[in-house]
Amino acid sequence: MHKTVQNLINIQNLIKSKLSDLKLIDISPKIIAVSKTFKLEHISPLIEYGHLDFGENKVQEAIEKWSEIKKNRNNLKIHLLGRLQTNKVKYAIKLFDFIHSLDSKKLALKISEEQKKQANKPKIFIQINIGDEPQKGGIKVNELEEFYKYCIELKLDIIGTMCLPPISDEPEKYFLKMCSINKQLNFKESSMGMSSDYLEAIKHNATYLRIGTSIFGERTIK
Repeated sequence: MHKTVQNLINIQNLIKSKLSDLKLIDISPKIIAVSKTFKLEHISPLIEYGHLDFGENKVQEAIEKWSEIKKNRNNLKIHLLGRLQTNKVKYAIKLFDFIHSLDSKKLALKISEEQKKQANKPKIFIQINIGDEPQKGGIKVNELEEFYKYCIELKLDIIGTMCLPPISDEPEKYFLKMCSINKQLNFKESSMGMSSDYLEAIKHNATYLRIGTSIFGERTIK
């Protein structure tokens, strides 16, 4: 068995054990294998094993990597995790099934216009600047409700929220805050938790876990 597949199985078992300990029987979070910078030869064993969800940070890299393979495997779900520039939206709409980084009205409007042109409607997470960090993208918490209403007017398929907690702080308090926000707005999906903190994230109803290093190993390409 390939190491990446064994790593994935180990993570799945850890998640099952954690959910059992927490008595969370109604939650079954999806694992997004964050394959950014890795070539297809590293990813193929997971595809052959039957894993469906993969995450990329850059639109151009994802197009080059996934366009052909998706023609033959249309059950694969490709997630855009990185920041999306408005000039790349038309390409992103064509390829990605999920966008996790909606962070402005300008981007929301561009996605709305492009999905009408292409008759393709990705599922979208609103990125929240949960730590109110000026260097990070994302909607401020106190602006979220108004922004969500704007997205609904644009007929975007908003399914939940995404966050990147401050790296200098314990993430769990931010996951707790995200859980509260999702309940207030009745969102069913939450994209949070990475290799270092996914077990904490599932305690607070994370439904999509973005896991890269724990599956593929350390990246040598930045």
